[in-house]
Amino acid sequence: MFDLQHDLIAFASVVLIDLALAGDNAIVVGLIAAGVSGAHRRQVLVAGISIAIVCRIAFALVAVNLLAVVGLLLAGGLLLLWVAWRMWREFHGGQPSPASAGAAASPAPIRSRMAAIVQIGVADISMSLDNVLAVAGTARHNPAVLVFGLALSIVLMAVVANRLARIALRYPKLNYPAIAIVAIVALSMIWEGGHQVLEAV
Repeated sequence: MFDLQHDLIAFASVVLIDLALAGDNAIVVGLIAAGVSGAHRRQVLVAGISIAIVCRIAFALVAVNLLAVVGLLLAGGLLLLWVAWRMWREFHGGQPSPASAGAAASPAPIRSRMAAIVQIGVADISMSLDNVLAVAGTARHNPAVLVFGLALSIVLMAVVANRLARIALRYPKLNYPAIAIVAIVALSMIWEGGHQVLEAV
């Protein structure tokens, strides 16, 4: 009875973790893809989701060992903060001027396909690390919970990222709170990772 209750709590915790962290990852992929020309946007979305899947699987395979690596979360947070800053700078710099009233409905594409994939790749590595560490810390020695968390995060990524890209194109002002969410996640990773480093020292 106790084991069943413990497993149910672990499953519920993993769902909440994935809703938060996989959702944040989808925000990054969708937001960056929205700044790419229409001809390449789908390729960028597919590449971003694929990179996230590969990262999650790779990290999940060594999840227990990752939990013991001091400073890894801090490094991931710094990488993600760099991505948030790049997204803000490119989006802010790419906004149409008031004179161009006709172009105000949607942001002009400001990224090349390769630049977008590189940024998404860096974000995916960082956010997949955060996601897998959180799930692994919750699942501990329960492989079923770990596999469930991995599968759920992948499904959320695939479903949400494409829709978020469309929303970002239709309502460009929503990009600012989306970037803020990414920055908050990065700062929380830096805070937690920094404490881990201090405790180890």
